[in-house]
Amino acid sequence: MKQVFQDARTAAVAVEEVPVPKLLAGCILVRTAASLVSSGTERAASEFAAKSIFQKARSRPDLVREVLGKINRDGITAAFSAVRTRLDHPSALGYSSAGTVVAVGESVTGFGVGDRVACAGAGHAVHAEFACVPRLLVARIPSESVRFDEAAFTTLGAVALHGVRNADAKLGDVVAVIGLGLLGQLTVQILKAAGCTVLGMDISLDRTELASRSGADGVSTSASAFRDMCMQVSSGHGVDAALITAQTLSNDPVNLAAAIARNRARVVAVGAVGTDIPRREFYEKELDFRVSRSYGPGRYDSAYEQKGIDYPIGYVRWSENRNMEAFLKLLADRKLDLQPLITHRFPIAQARSGYELITGASREPSLAVMIEYSEGAGNEDRCIDLPRVKHSTAGNSSVRIGLVGAGSFALGALLPAIRHAAGSELIIAVAANGSRARYAAQKFGFHSCTTDEQEAIQHPDVNTIVIATRHHLHAPQVTAALSAGKHVFCEKPLCLNQSELIEIADAYSRRDRLLMVGFNRRFAPLAMRMKAFLRDVREPLVLHYRVNAGFLPADHWLNDPQQGGGRIVGEVCHFVDLLSFLAGSALVEVEARALANSRQYSNDNLVCSLRFLNGSLGTITYVANGDKSFSKERIEVFGGGAVAVLEDFRRLELVRGGKKHVFRSLWRQDKGHRGEWNAFLAAITNGSESPIPFSEIVATMQGTFALEQSRCLGRPVAVDPLLVDRIGSRDPVTTDGFDQAS
Repeated sequence: MKQVFQDARTAAVAVEEVPVPKLLAGCILVRTAASLVSSGTERAASEFAAKSIFQKARSRPDLVREVLGKINRDGITAAFSAVRTRLDHPSALGYSSAGTVVAVGESVTGFGVGDRVACAGAGHAVHAEFACVPRLLVARIPSESVRFDEAAFTTLGAVALHGVRNADAKLGDVVAVIGLGLLGQLTVQILKAAGCTVLGMDISLDRTELASRSGADGVSTSASAFRDMCMQVSSGHGVDAALITAQTLSNDPVNLAAAIARNRARVVAVGAVGTDIPRREFYEKELDFRVSRSYGPGRYDSAYEQKGIDYPIGYVRWSENRNMEAFLKLLADRKLDLQPLITHRFPIAQARSGYELITGASREPSLAVMIEYSEGAGNEDRCIDLPRVKHSTAGNSSVRIGLVGAGSFALGALLPAIRHAAGSELIIAVAANGSRARYAAQKFGFHSCTTDEQEAIQHPDVNTIVIATRHHLHAPQVTAALSAGKHVFCEKPLCLNQSELIEIADAYSRRDRLLMVGFNRRFAPLAMRMKAFLRDVREPLVLHYRVNAGFLPADHWLNDPQQGGGRIVGEVCHFVDLLSFLAGSALVEVEARALANSRQYSNDNLVCSLRFLNGSLGTITYVANGDKSFSKERIEVFGGGAVAVLEDFRRLELVRGGKKHVFRSLWRQDKGHRGEWNAFLAAITNGSESPIPFSEIVATMQGTFALEQSRCLGRPVAVDPLLVDRIGSRDPVTTDGFDQAS
């Protein structure tokens, strides 16, 4: 299918052929008929992308601080690589469209194939021939009389409607609309449908005349004349509400709104404008200033938008989705006339011309720019070859890779490490989003890309599956890949609970294939040097691992027990593995204590105690309440008259017999990603055992599950080495005698 992208470095717009997106649970797959180019939001994004790196830095000082912090922690090379990866990835454009349902995902009700719908949401309702959209970002078009090009306004219509609701505009109110671009024009028509007297102001004569034809009771291009008009129409009191739908860094619209408002009126910022509030006028009139948040309640709430958890109508009358439905009802009742707003139409193949209009490159005035799609057109393939990529014939390499998951970690850390190692061939890249699949495939030289993971798992030329998806997908994908007779490299964690671990162990026992988990830290050069230094110690060790992990919001996917497993299972497993590796022994007991969450944290300020079979003791202090600019990881090990301290995998200090040796990595932090992949590659090539024995992988996961259990129970939890040995062996595994609770 065709989709529109923008280069994050140059702002260049291109139309690319990508696989049709995967239909996800809770989502609807829509064949797009029309999509609207937002002259405000998308122009702003284009203007930012067109800026030089220094201009971007000046306009986003928050990102500059982030980069400087990364340089301080991880080194220049890692920071440069992260910035480059972010800038290299093209942006999928669009967030307001309409089309026909072609498939309905699991757990979705109320929709069927063939339904005509409007779609919303950046990253979902994109300019593409097909779109996978979450249920609550889709609204059925209520009448055949509503055209697709009209329904494609729904997202912007919901934004305008939510602004009107925030203004609390009522029948008979006098309302001012400052800024008569596309959003302002929609606001004027909605207010007229609500029975308000509407006055509009814009510096463009064409736009004021259009608003007048759409029903505005008075318009002006002059701020002083507009003030006089507002006072005259309101009998000298001032307007009941002012909606600012302009987009400018200037504070002039807010000042103007204060000047024309009556006492205790509402001023609502719908567009992105300067918000330096003139206190005197706002104080003397006791004005109510409100910022309208996009389409309404539910916006930016992942539980609502991504999981489809709706708000009860008795508590939230006008949610995001219900605003979309209300706008479509206005269209069906012919209360709005949108055709005069559409100034240009382009087929998707010519979408670039539309962006030249909204950015001013073509020097031609425009308002609503519509991208249209031919009915029945569009390649529905979920797998496409990349003939421009020069590659060798499949089968020449001993390791032939199918990648499943093309997120930021895969692109920024895993794939660069794989590409750096000689001896492997990249066959097929998989991502649920077709644009990500194509980007990964092009950037790293895969033969093809797809949105169907089975294409990779069953691919005859692939003998190794690399899994880098979200955590809840790891277990079924590992099991499927092992059952298909593939070697498997899975990013941590291997799975989210013991039931999944047993299923994986059973699949592993049935095939003579390698299974490796991305516990990369044990392969870091300085960690391996540390291990070699401790090898001569003949007594139990005391180990301490401090992790300044940084804050994650409660709704982050990693904190979701179903998707990420929480930070103990999702991240602390890394540190359990490294301490087990350094101690050289199996865990026998663990305990985890967490600070009270105080409505901010997510059980991620922890002190964990580990007891090993050989008598060694370890602690992991994992915190989310520190400053991220401080170093992230520090490991201290004491034993046998020796001390070893590893700071952020960039500085290692070894002390014994009064002598100190210090090893540094100045330019690059090496956490072992290259080392783990080289070891895995060598094991496949040479037919040797996995670099991390499966029994050790099982032990780490069992110990991690026990830590989560301990946090919940508030007491130590034993880790049975015999149970670990049984699951971690190559013998067939059954569920008899196992507690399968997580």
